[in-house]
Amino acid sequence: MRTAAEALKLDPNCSQEELKTALEAALKKVAEADASVVTAREQAKSSILGMEQKLATAQKAQTVAEAQVVDLTAKLDNANQQAASARTASAKEIQTLKDRVVEKDKQLKAINTALADTPENVLKKMNTLKKQRQEEADARRDIETSFTSLRKEKAEQDQKLAKMTDSTGRLVTTYKELHEATTKIHEQLKPLVKDEKDLPALPDLHAKLLEEIENPDAKPDGKNGKEKK
Repeated sequence: MRTAAEALKLDPNCSQEELKTALEAALKKVAEADASVVTAREQAKSSILGMEQKLATAQKAQTVAEAQVVDLTAKLDNANQQAASARTASAKEIQTLKDRVVEKDKQLKAINTALADTPENVLKKMNTLKKQRQEEADARRDIETSFTSLRKEKAEQDQKLAKMTDSTGRLVTTYKELHEATTKIHEQLKPLVKDEKDLPALPDLHAKLLEEIENPDAKPDGKNGKEKK
Protein backbone atom coordinates (compact mmCIF):
# COMPACT_ATOMS: atom_id res chain seq x y z
CA MET A 1 0.00 0.00 0.00
CA ARG A 2 2.85 2.37 0.83
CA THR A 3 4.50 1.63 -2.53
CA ALA A 4 1.24 2.33 -4.41
CA ALA A 5 0.82 5.60 -2.48
CA GLU A 6 4.33 6.69 -3.39
CA ALA A 7 3.78 5.77 -7.07
CA LEU A 8 0.64 7.91 -7.05
CA LYS A 9 2.48 10.70 -5.18
CA LEU A 10 0.18 10.39 -2.10
CA ASP A 11 0.88 10.61 1.57
CA PRO A 12 2.21 7.18 2.67
CA ASN A 13 -0.21 7.32 5.57
CA CYS A 14 -3.26 8.06 3.43
CA SER A 15 -6.43 6.06 3.86
CA GLN A 16 -7.39 3.17 1.67
CA GLU A 17 -10.28 5.18 0.30
CA GLU A 18 -7.92 7.99 -0.81
CA LEU A 19 -5.64 5.45 -2.41
CA LYS A 20 -8.57 3.86 -4.25
CA THR A 21 -9.79 7.23 -5.51
CA ALA A 22 -6.31 8.22 -6.76
CA LEU A 23 -5.85 4.83 -8.41
CA GLU A 24 -9.18 5.09 -10.25
CA ALA A 25 -8.27 8.59 -11.44
CA ALA A 26 -4.92 7.33 -12.72
CA LEU A 27 -6.58 4.43 -14.55
CA LYS A 28 -9.07 6.83 -16.09
CA LYS A 29 -6.23 9.04 -17.40
CA VAL A 30 -4.54 5.98 -18.89
CA ALA A 31 -7.79 4.97 -20.61
CA GLU A 32 -8.27 8.49 -21.95
CA ALA A 33 -4.70 8.54 -23.23
CA ASP A 34 -5.22 5.19 -24.99
CA ALA A 35 -8.43 6.52 -26.53
CA SER A 36 -6.61 9.65 -27.74
CA VAL A 37 -3.91 7.50 -29.35
CA VAL A 38 -6.52 5.37 -31.13
CA THR A 39 -8.37 8.50 -32.31
CA ALA A 40 -5.13 10.07 -33.56
CA ARG A 41 -4.26 6.88 -35.44
CA GLU A 42 -7.69 6.77 -37.09
CA GLN A 43 -7.45 10.43 -38.07
CA ALA A 44 -3.97 9.92 -39.52
CA LYS A 45 -5.16 6.84 -41.42
CA SER A 46 -8.15 8.77 -42.78
CA SER A 47 -5.91 11.70 -43.75
CA ILE A 48 -3.47 9.41 -45.57
CA LEU A 49 -6.32 7.70 -47.42
CA GLY A 50 -7.78 11.06 -48.49
CA MET A 51 -4.41 12.35 -49.68
CA GLU A 52 -3.76 9.11 -51.61
CA GLN A 53 -7.16 9.44 -53.32
CA LYS A 54 -6.36 13.05 -54.27
CA LEU A 55 -2.97 11.96 -55.61
CA ALA A 56 -4.54 9.17 -57.68
CA THR A 57 -7.13 11.59 -59.12
CA ALA A 58 -4.44 14.14 -59.94
CA GLN A 59 -2.25 11.51 -61.63
CA LYS A 60 -5.22 10.28 -63.69
CA ALA A 61 -5.98 13.84 -64.82
CA GLN A 62 -2.30 14.35 -65.63
CA THR A 63 -2.28 11.23 -67.82
CA VAL A 64 -5.32 12.53 -69.72
CA ALA A 65 -3.64 15.94 -70.13
CA GLU A 66 -0.46 14.30 -71.48
CA ALA A 67 -2.49 12.38 -74.07
CA GLN A 68 -4.25 15.59 -75.14
CA VAL A 69 -0.89 17.38 -75.48
CA VAL A 70 0.43 14.60 -77.75
CA ASP A 71 -2.76 14.65 -79.86
CA LEU A 72 -2.72 18.43 -80.30
CA THR A 73 0.98 18.35 -81.18
CA ALA A 74 0.33 15.81 -83.94
CA LYS A 75 -2.55 17.90 -85.30
CA LEU A 76 -0.40 21.04 -85.25
CA ASP A 77 2.39 19.26 -87.16
CA ASN A 78 -0.12 17.98 -89.72
CA ALA A 79 -1.56 21.48 -90.22
CA ASN A 80 1.94 22.88 -90.76
CA GLN A 81 2.65 20.19 -93.36
CA GLN A 82 -0.61 20.91 -95.20
CA ALA A 83 0.14 24.64 -95.25
CA ALA A 84 3.64 24.00 -96.63
CA SER A 85 2.26 21.71 -99.35
CA ALA A 86 -0.35 24.31 -100.34
CA ARG A 87 2.30 27.03 -100.58
CA THR A 88 4.54 24.82 -102.74
CA ALA A 89 1.70 23.91 -105.13
CA SER A 90 0.61 27.54 -105.48
CA ALA A 91 4.18 28.68 -106.14
CA LYS A 92 4.54 26.08 -108.94
CA GLU A 93 1.25 27.16 -110.52
CA ILE A 94 2.26 30.85 -110.44
CA GLN A 95 5.64 30.04 -112.02
CA THR A 96 3.89 28.10 -114.78
CA LEU A 97 1.68 31.11 -115.56
CA LYS A 98 4.70 33.41 -115.59
CA ASP A 99 6.46 31.09 -118.04
CA ARG A 100 3.41 31.23 -120.30
CA VAL A 101 3.52 35.03 -120.30
CA VAL A 102 7.22 35.01 -121.19
CA GLU A 103 6.64 32.53 -123.99
CA LYS A 104 3.82 34.63 -125.42
CA ASP A 105 6.03 37.69 -125.33
CA LYS A 106 8.71 35.82 -127.29
CA GLN A 107 6.13 34.77 -129.86
CA LEU A 108 4.94 38.36 -130.27
CA LYS A 109 8.46 39.61 -130.80
CA ALA A 110 9.05 36.94 -133.43
CA ILE A 111 5.85 37.90 -135.23
CA ASN A 112 6.77 41.60 -135.18
CA THR A 113 10.16 40.79 -136.66
CA ALA A 114 8.74 38.54 -139.38
CA LEU A 115 6.01 40.91 -140.57
CA ALA A 116 6.79 43.86 -142.87
CA ASP A 117 5.46 47.36 -142.42
CA THR A 118 2.98 47.22 -145.34
CA PRO A 119 -0.66 48.16 -144.52
CA GLU A 120 -1.58 44.52 -144.75
CA ASN A 121 1.27 43.51 -142.44
CA VAL A 122 0.46 46.38 -140.06
CA LEU A 123 -3.12 45.09 -139.84
CA LYS A 124 -1.78 41.60 -139.19
CA LYS A 125 0.49 43.00 -136.50
CA MET A 126 -2.40 44.87 -134.89
CA ASN A 127 -4.56 41.76 -134.85
CA THR A 128 -1.68 39.70 -133.50
CA LEU A 129 -0.92 42.35 -130.89
CA LYS A 130 -4.58 42.51 -129.89
CA LYS A 131 -4.67 38.74 -129.53
CA GLN A 132 -1.41 38.77 -127.58
CA ARG A 133 -2.69 41.47 -125.22
CA GLN A 134 -5.87 39.49 -124.67
CA GLU A 135 -3.80 36.42 -123.84
CA GLU A 136 -1.66 38.50 -121.49
CA ALA A 137 -4.77 39.88 -119.82
CA ASP A 138 -6.10 36.33 -119.42
CA ALA A 139 -2.76 35.23 -117.96
CA ARG A 140 -2.79 38.15 -115.50
CA ARG A 141 -6.31 37.25 -114.43
CA ASP A 142 -5.20 33.65 -113.91
CA ILE A 143 -2.26 34.87 -111.80
CA GLU A 144 -4.49 37.19 -109.77
CA THR A 145 -6.99 34.37 -109.24
CA SER A 146 -4.18 32.11 -108.07
CA PHE A 147 -2.86 34.81 -105.72
CA THR A 148 -6.37 35.37 -104.30
CA SER A 149 -6.83 31.63 -103.76
CA LEU A 150 -3.38 31.38 -102.16
CA ARG A 151 -4.08 34.29 -99.81
CA LYS A 152 -7.42 32.76 -98.84
CA GLU A 153 -5.85 29.35 -98.17
CA LYS A 154 -3.04 30.97 -96.20
CA ALA A 155 -5.53 32.96 -94.10
CA GLU A 156 -7.50 29.78 -93.36
CA GLN A 157 -4.33 27.88 -92.45
CA ASP A 158 -3.13 30.76 -90.24
CA GLN A 159 -6.51 30.84 -88.48
CA LYS A 160 -6.42 27.09 -87.86
CA LEU A 161 -2.84 27.28 -86.60
CA ALA A 162 -3.73 30.18 -84.29
CA LYS A 163 -6.65 28.28 -82.78
CA MET A 164 -4.60 25.12 -82.31
CA THR A 165 -1.69 27.09 -80.82
CA ASP A 166 -4.05 28.83 -78.36
CA SER A 167 -5.67 25.53 -77.35
CA THR A 168 -2.28 23.89 -76.96
CA GLY A 169 -1.01 26.79 -74.82
CA ARG A 170 -4.01 26.55 -72.46
CA LEU A 171 -3.61 22.79 -72.21
CA VAL A 172 0.12 23.09 -71.46
CA THR A 173 -0.65 25.65 -68.70
CA THR A 174 -3.26 23.31 -67.19
CA TYR A 175 -0.81 20.41 -67.42
CA LYS A 176 1.90 22.39 -65.58
CA GLU A 177 -0.52 23.49 -62.84
CA LEU A 178 -1.76 19.92 -62.44
CA HIS A 179 1.80 18.58 -62.19
CA GLU A 180 2.65 21.25 -59.58
CA ALA A 181 -0.45 20.35 -57.51
CA THR A 182 0.39 16.65 -57.75
CA THR A 183 3.94 17.33 -56.59
CA LYS A 184 2.66 19.28 -53.55
CA ILE A 185 0.26 16.49 -52.61
CA HIS A 186 3.09 13.98 -52.97
CA GLU A 187 5.30 16.03 -50.63
CA GLN A 188 2.45 16.31 -48.08
CA LEU A 189 2.03 12.52 -48.08
CA LYS A 190 5.69 11.76 -47.33
CA PRO A 191 5.51 12.48 -43.54
CA LEU A 192 2.33 10.38 -43.28
CA VAL A 193 3.76 7.09 -44.53
CA LYS A 194 6.41 4.84 -43.04
CA ASP A 195 8.43 4.57 -46.28
CA GLU A 196 8.40 7.18 -49.06
CA LYS A 197 8.94 4.36 -51.56
CA ASP A 198 5.36 3.19 -50.85
CA LEU A 199 4.04 6.35 -52.57
CA PRO A 200 3.41 6.20 -56.33
CA ALA A 201 6.26 7.71 -58.36
CA LEU A 202 5.49 11.05 -60.01
CA PRO A 203 5.76 11.17 -63.84
CA ASP A 204 8.32 13.51 -65.41
CA LEU A 205 7.19 17.02 -66.39
CA HIS A 206 8.84 16.90 -69.87
CA ALA A 207 9.65 20.61 -69.65
CA LYS A 208 11.55 20.72 -72.96
CA LEU A 209 8.64 19.18 -74.88
CA LEU A 210 6.20 21.65 -73.30
CA GLU A 211 8.53 24.54 -74.17
CA GLU A 212 8.70 23.40 -77.81
CA ILE A 213 4.89 23.16 -77.94
CA GLU A 214 4.46 26.66 -76.45
CA ASN A 215 7.14 28.16 -78.74
CA PRO A 216 7.19 26.06 -81.97
CA ASP A 217 9.18 28.77 -83.83
CA ALA A 218 11.94 28.94 -81.18
CA LYS A 219 15.36 27.60 -82.21
CA PRO A 220 16.45 24.43 -80.36
CA ASP A 221 19.18 24.77 -77.76
CA GLY A 222 22.41 23.56 -79.34
CA LYS A 223 24.31 23.18 -76.06
CA ASN A 224 22.93 19.74 -75.35
CA GLY A 225 20.28 17.41 -76.66
CA LYS A 226 19.11 16.17 -73.30
CA GLU A 227 15.51 16.79 -72.34
CA LYS A 228 14.86 18.90 -69.29
CA LYS A 229 12.72 17.26 -66.61
